[in-house]
Amino acid sequence: MKKIVLLFLCVVGLRGQAQPWIPDNGDGTYKNPIIFADYSDPDVIRVGDDYWMVASSFAAMPGIPILHSRDLVNWTIANHVYHAILPGKYWKPVHGEASWAPSIRYHDGLFYVYFCTPNDGLFVARTKDPRGTWDLTQVLAVEKWEDPCPFWDDDGQAYLAHSIHRGGPAIIHRMSSDGLRLLDNGLVVYHDEEANPVLEGLKMDKRGGWYYIFAPAGGVATGWQTVLRSRNVYGPYEARRVLAEGNGINGPHQGGLVETQMGEWWFVHFQSRGVYGRVVHLQPAVWKDDWPVIGDDPDDDGCGIPVLAHRKPDVGKTYPAAEPQTTDEFDGPTLGRQWQWPAIENPAWYSLAARPEAIRLNAIPCPTEHGNVYYAGNLLLQKLCAPAFTATTFVEVHLTEVDERAGAIVMGNAYTYIALVRGDRSNRIAVVAGRYDRLAVVPEEQAGLDVSVNKVWFRIHVYDDQACSFSYSTDGYAFIPLGERYPVTAGTWIGAKVGIFCSSPNVVPGQGYADFDYFRVE
Repeated sequence: MKKIVLLFLCVVGLRGQAQPWIPDNGDGTYKNPIIFADYSDPDVIRVGDDYWMVASSFAAMPGIPILHSRDLVNWTIANHVYHAILPGKYWKPVHGEASWAPSIRYHDGLFYVYFCTPNDGLFVARTKDPRGTWDLTQVLAVEKWEDPCPFWDDDGQAYLAHSIHRGGPAIIHRMSSDGLRLLDNGLVVYHDEEANPVLEGLKMDKRGGWYYIFAPAGGVATGWQTVLRSRNVYGPYEARRVLAEGNGINGPHQGGLVETQMGEWWFVHFQSRGVYGRVVHLQPAVWKDDWPVIGDDPDDDGCGIPVLAHRKPDVGKTYPAAEPQTTDEFDGPTLGRQWQWPAIENPAWYSLAARPEAIRLNAIPCPTEHGNVYYAGNLLLQKLCAPAFTATTFVEVHLTEVDERAGAIVMGNAYTYIALVRGDRSNRIAVVAGRYDRLAVVPEEQAGLDVSVNKVWFRIHVYDDQACSFSYSTDGYAFIPLGERYPVTAGTWIGAKVGIFCSSPNVVPGQGYADFDYFRVE
């Protein structure tokens, strides 16, 4: 069945392999954003000819994606730093917590990624191979620290810079050379609520005898990029605004500065785009009077504005266009790296071996508010990947209890999905909406019809006005709209996501499951 459908889709051009957003223009230039997806709080380094980027995951698992590029424009997902963190807490969704604003550094043959969680403390992960296994260590159980960054000075002394939750002073600690222990209580080296409120996202480095701390300020959607510099690691630090809103790009800040093999400087940062999350931009940078100037500086005042397009970085070679993975045929032994769960993965949720070339999702009970999947950990989700796109899946259900369901979902703190639902006498295709609220909220059907099938194609349509709609097909040819356009909403500190699920609102578990042949994005 899958091979026949796949042949048809290839013939009519619907296989979904064409990415909906490609930043590489193919003529030696690129457009921003370089990643139109929620890779929040990016940091980037170069090791040899390889560029490595990390980003916040918050409570999604596996956590902290490792992205790889050879030219700073074309990125793919290479790995994740961890598959689980503090299992006693994150076996179920804890929206908005876990890993915030990681930093990545390479020192003495090891890659280091540091991050804080708002309530669980300071963590470091280390590895010799970023595509391999990372060794995760909780350095300190502490609350309200955020956005840490390590730094090794010329004499080998290690330091850790970080800020305080909700933005606060820049603090520097001495650290053991292996990066596993803090050696003092830290010293506040900069704090100016008037000039640079909500100071966070610290990235520390040294150049030409100057110590630099890159620190976004002003808030996620409305802020700017500040740089602090001093001749002494503990200050005093002077501050300069080096990148501000412009060319329609709001809040351009929080990222990493990197030098190419050919001696060029570039800055990777995010822009808050509502339900799309914090998308990733690339800006040229130059040094002037020992200050970085980022983006375009038409007023020649040292504070740049973002560029919308530019010549690609000179890395000595030309590489093919690429973007983070989206489509998954479920024909391998592991899930595609684009997928994350809202909680630590449970092997009982799914199988890639139960049926060839398909993923089997089991109807895991979610009795809270009679099936409010905001509380479900077993949602297989990936980021929105473009202003507008479609995602298509084919599902065959084997549901055993009334109200078990399987389908495709657009997920945020409010969500909408289309699903095949088992009824008393027949199945039903339904569009259902739900949300998180302090008060109890039971998901409600928005549209539906009774059907006599157990196999169906579902399609999600995401529009550039931050709305979505759904359609279905019983033959794989004609897709029929069901319901209306529904608003897409962001999650807690993250953008919305799309994906597939199989769930039950029942207290007593059944034996139902659903096989999904693919998830194709175009």
